[in-house]
Amino acid sequence: MPPMALTGIVTKVGCMHKTATVTVSRHIIHKITGKRIERSKKILTHDEQDVLRLSDTVLIRNCPPISARKRFKLEKILKSPETERDLAHMQAAQQQS
Repeated sequence: MPPMALTGIVTKVGCMHKTATVTVSRHIIHKITGKRIERSKKILTHDEQDVLRLSDTVLIRNCPPISARKRFKLEKILKSPETERDLAHMQAAQQQS
């Protein structure tokens, strides 16, 4: 399989050691009605350092099988709501000082 990079949102983390569930969504056009439909797939992703949090937007890449259902590794975190909130709190504290 050629290397694939997919972007998704972390929907489940912490239940399994070094593993996170990432939901990858794509949009298709219905053949008859022409309406746009969202299709999603849940993918188990290997997270070596356990750094992922819920609702993170991540880039994952396929790799050789790690376990029975894990076929993807974490490439990088694109957006993290918790990190952004922490940075905003730090900036607000600096402005008040």
